[in-house]
Amino acid sequence: MIAVITGAGSGIGAAAALELAKRGYRLVLVGRTPEKLAGVADRIASVTETRPDTITTDFASLDQVRYLADQLLRRYDDIHVLINNAGVMTSQRRITADGHELIMQVNHLAPFLLTNLLFDRLKFASARVISTSSIAAYSGTIDPSDLSRERRWWNSWLQYFDSKQANALFTVSLAERGLNATCFHPGVVRTPFAGDTLTMKLMLMIPGLAKPPATAAARLVHLVTHDDGINHPGRFFMGNGPAWVPRRMKDPELAEALWEASCAATGLR
Repeated sequence: MIAVITGAGSGIGAAAALELAKRGYRLVLVGRTPEKLAGVADRIASVTETRPDTITTDFASLDQVRYLADQLLRRYDDIHVLINNAGVMTSQRRITADGHELIMQVNHLAPFLLTNLLFDRLKFASARVISTSSIAAYSGTIDPSDLSRERRWWNSWLQYFDSKQANALFTVSLAERGLNATCFHPGVVRTPFAGDTLTMKLMLMIPGLAKPPATAAARLVHLVTHDDGINHPGRFFMGNGPAWVPRRMKDPELAEALWEASCAATGLR
C-alpha cells in the first residue's frame, strides 16, 4: 500500500508517517525542506528497516506541484492513499509567483491541483484522500470569486479560516466525483505552526489545550486504516467520528463554485 504524505517534514505529517510505516505502508514523504524530510526518513528507517522515498516540493510554487505529480505518476503504478497535510499560516500577506495569496495557495490550491493531476490514478486504486482541515473552517466565509481576498479585508486568520473551509468543500466535491475523500480537525497541536501569531502563542500557554503531534496523527491514521475512511465520503471528522458542520462547509453549490474557481486559478480545464 503506497501512501503519499505532504507536509511530512515535521509535526502531524512526520508523526503519521512513522505510525503508517510501522503498519507496513510504503511511504512517499513530501515537504519543502530536504533536510527535514531526510531526518524523518532516517527515523523511520531506524525503526522499520525500510527507508521511505522523499520528494522535495514547495507548495508556494504550482510548477513544483506539477513536477511532484509528474514524478508520482512516473514512479508509482498505484497510489492507495493521498494525505493532503501540507499547510501554512503567516501573519504577513504574501502573493506567490503564481499570483495567489500564499495561505490559500498552499492550503487549498496546491493540494487541489495535485489531487486532480493524480485523479485517475487515485480513482483506479480506490484510494483514500484525506485532508488536514480544522475546526477553523466553521468560521470560513469563502468567496470563490475572491480567493485571495483582494476585494475584502485581508487578515491572516480570516484567510486561514477560508482555506480550511475550502478543504472541507473540496472533500465534498471529491466524494461527489467518486473518491473516498474525508477531512479532519487535528486539534490544537504543539508545533511551530503559526508560531509568529499572537493567537497561537496564547493558545500554547493554556495548560492542556495543545496536544503533541502524535495525538493529531492518530486521527489521521484512523482515516487511513479504518473503515471510517471509506464509509463516510465527503465528511468532516472530529476525534474519530464524523461531525456536524454548518451548511457553508458542505453546500454542494458552493463546493462546485469553488471547484470551478480553483480550476481557473490552477490552470486546469
